[in-house]
Amino acid sequence: MGGEGRYLRSLAYPHKSLSQTKRHMSPGLTSVKVIVYDCDGVLVDSRESNEAFYNHILARFGLPPLAPEQVEFIYVSTAAAAIDHLFRDSPFLREAQSYQSQMDNTPFIPLIRPEPNIRETLERLRPAYRTAVATNRGKSLPLVLQHHRLAGLFDLTVTSLEVTEPKPHPDCLQRIMRHFQVAPEEVVYIGDAEVDRLVSQRAGAPFIAYKNPLLNACHCLEDHLDLLKILEL
Repeated sequence: MGGEGRYLRSLAYPHKSLSQTKRHMSPGLTSVKVIVYDCDGVLVDSRESNEAFYNHILARFGLPPLAPEQVEFIYVSTAAAAIDHLFRDSPFLREAQSYQSQMDNTPFIPLIRPEPNIRETLERLRPAYRTAVATNRGKSLPLVLQHHRLAGLFDLTVTSLEVTEPKPHPDCLQRIMRHFQVAPEEVVYIGDAEVDRLVSQRAGAPFIAYKNPLLNACHCLEDHLDLLKILEL
């Protein structure tokens, strides 16, 4: 969108300063400067795409499609960990890892759908807050963000390929903290799974659940616009 579009949007959704916003918000979020999102299940619904991706690899090596319990595992795992799990009893493990690392993810990207109102929410968060992504997704993250026109709405992205240890290790959030030079209490992480809650806990950062009220979190969002209400934007 050009300058005129940004100007009109700023009139429709005027940003409050951080000091104005923090007067009445939840006590656990008064120090927050950086809002970090998980990708799968939070920014986008990627279940259909993930299943198609791994079923393609399984079929390539003559194995049956994903079982229900395998679907849940791959949804929160890195690609390498998913292949290790799916091929743990197969002689094709090394070949499957090589195959997935070189696969073109492009055919599977159109199967991914953005979560409702995520783009509007990100636009209204900025510039009052810095925004980032911390995900176990790997080389396909840029494709996902570009396809859904979200890439320009994040100041930083950290994938599983850029950390020493993937989630639930806190390396991803710690890298974001170092990048923005902020303390743990100045970062909030938004996720939809227990692995995301563990990342926040281990990094010492507040956690907000997305569409999962069973998680122990300071807030649970049923819609991304709920965050704007919490922050009074």
